[in-house]
Amino acid sequence: MLKDIIEVNHQENYLLCLKFEDGKDGIVDISQLIEFRGIFAKLQDINYFQTVKLNPEWGTIYWENGADLDPDVLHSIVTNEPIPKYISRTIKDKTINA
Repeated sequence: MLKDIIEVNHQENYLLCLKFEDGKDGIVDISQLIEFRGIFAKLQDINYFQTVKLNPEWGTIYWENGADLDPDVLHSIVTNEPIPKYISRTIKDKTINA
């Protein structure tokens, strides 16, 4: 189940302290998670990286250039737990993700 990020604080370099709605928190080194290419290229500029914001509607972090990160992946890194598997099942010709 998706765990929303409810707080983000820049630490130093590319480290972000994240707090999730389930009370779990921890520090993630974003430079170990992404390649600074494409939409993430601008994040290599540490001054821009520090402008990270929280989008409570999406439950994750983002930057004004449109870059964002999957909260499931970030929660998995913080808790050292596997990412939940989503099971697809078909009901009367419609696929539903559960």
